[in-house]
Amino acid sequence: MRILYDSKNKYHKTPFGCLRQDEKCTLRIDIPENCKTTLVRLCIRTEDGFEMFVPFSKEKTENGYETYVTEFSLFANGLYFYYFNIRTQDGEFDLYKQGKDTNIAEGDLWQVTCFDKDYDTPADFKGKVMYQIFPDRFNISGAVNPINKLEPYVLHEDKHDIPVYLPNDRGRIVNNDFYGGNLKGICDKLPYLKGMGVGIIYLNPIFFAYSNHRYDTADYKRIDPLLGDEKDFSNLCTEAHKLGIKIILDGVFSHTGSNSVYFDGEHIFGNGACSNENSPYRNWYMFEEYPHKYTSWWGIDTLPCVDEMNADYMNYIIFDDDSVVEHWLKLGADGFRLDVADELPDEFITAFKKRLKQIKPDALLIGEVWEDASNKISYSKRRKYFSESELDSVMNYPFRDAILGFVKGYISGIDFADKVMTIAENYPKPVIECLMNLLSTHDTRRILTELSGKGDGMSKTDKSNFKLNGEELQRVLSLEKAAALLQFTLPGNPCIYYGDEIGMQGFEDPLNRAFFEWDNINKELQTFYQKLAELKNGNDAVKCGDVSICATDERYIKFARKYDEAVYVEISLNGKLPPKENTLLEYSDEYVSMVVYR
Repeated sequence: MRILYDSKNKYHKTPFGCLRQDEKCTLRIDIPENCKTTLVRLCIRTEDGFEMFVPFSKEKTENGYETYVTEFSLFANGLYFYYFNIRTQDGEFDLYKQGKDTNIAEGDLWQVTCFDKDYDTPADFKGKVMYQIFPDRFNISGAVNPINKLEPYVLHEDKHDIPVYLPNDRGRIVNNDFYGGNLKGICDKLPYLKGMGVGIIYLNPIFFAYSNHRYDTADYKRIDPLLGDEKDFSNLCTEAHKLGIKIILDGVFSHTGSNSVYFDGEHIFGNGACSNENSPYRNWYMFEEYPHKYTSWWGIDTLPCVDEMNADYMNYIIFDDDSVVEHWLKLGADGFRLDVADELPDEFITAFKKRLKQIKPDALLIGEVWEDASNKISYSKRRKYFSESELDSVMNYPFRDAILGFVKGYISGIDFADKVMTIAENYPKPVIECLMNLLSTHDTRRILTELSGKGDGMSKTDKSNFKLNGEELQRVLSLEKAAALLQFTLPGNPCIYYGDEIGMQGFEDPLNRAFFEWDNINKELQTFYQKLAELKNGNDAVKCGDVSICATDERYIKFARKYDEAVYVEISLNGKLPPKENTLLEYSDEYVSMVVYR
């Protein structure tokens, strides 16, 4: 008989998941009678040397097991790890975690985060539908005005063109082809987005830059000329707010562009770090041999890294009266997504968030983190995103991995449940309610293409010309619906990457960044997304309820979302589900069967 303890089971641990400061936590562990136990202790520690030992008391004996119970609380924020020490008449051993079970003498430690007792995330962002827009590729309104655009660049005349994906004659991919999408174009499509149930728009970078992706910032306080100007941005925010839609900007603060006001590698601005050794921006950068050898992001010389903790840089971005943060919040922005958050120092993120909340208390701060953000280690340092309330939430790639793994058949429903509940256990509840749940982004293949399983061994040119069609397209569309149902019904904010809702396809960057196909909309898929949004927006349990797994199998999942009432979600990839009463949404075809019901 195995010693029983499951941190995801409320019988064994209450409350489930993270703890607030001073919150009482009850643990139970079931030990076989034949162990002849004499003492059980909870052993809690942190990585900085803190240790705490809490004794258990015997609660009952039943069905061959002795149940031991204890209570404890944590007074300081932090990431804690724990195991059990058990003494018997015959000796002593430690009990660890091994997968979903316990194991004597070796294994992993259980984890629990203690976070601030007063911490919460903005109510207006919880459980909302998000929509990610790559600004150059969504919609155009009015004439494209290229005045003062950094050169050289190419402007596509045909919006059906494939994005330029081949290197130039010098072997470099420069990302300088544009379609002319602009802020006015996004504003014109706000009624469309409202009709899709969208409550939050996340914009990829809109600041002045050389490239079409604009992650090579040239001026943090200026809109790129192809997109419009500050009036266009302010008007977009105003009109979005009238419809109850928030606007989140992309903040790229680990590096700038080399062709920028600040670095001025091309010597066109006149006062950047490379043009003037006495430039006010000179000490932002880390030169090894001035001015040609410097630290750059992933070794890409067009993306020189900044010293984020440099006082002048922090003043410019965060603290000045017209800092970058204040500038855009006052123009109407409702928050930021921090690009490569794991490359920003904790101290920078903390200061950024503090200033953000001072200016706009209900603003949102999301971090780009690809792994479990609760225990993330970057550059040999354990991050404090949640234990110190640095971020409101993060991009939720772990949910994406679980969804894709299950829908594509790489993992079972059992493993899916474990991956989902691990994140639910490791993240504070306020964070979970604002998770950015994604299926595809500008950094991944589009969901339809990803689910096809195609691409291995294909050249970039083959990928650029590839399109699913016929029966294979119908199969993958069904799988996308299954993935989207999970995306919308799990805790957090489902984020639609522009065009996924109409069936756009595309392999990795830049083939996943084509212009929105307004003349080629898959109406059935679009309608399905609208129904998912109605379900999300219209039901408190689906928006903010707790999640618990009810049943799993190799190709089957059932989970519950519980608020004042329970809503159940079932999905089968291996046979039609039986009919249910009180159905909120259902869909079945030869590939998938899904139902949501009370």
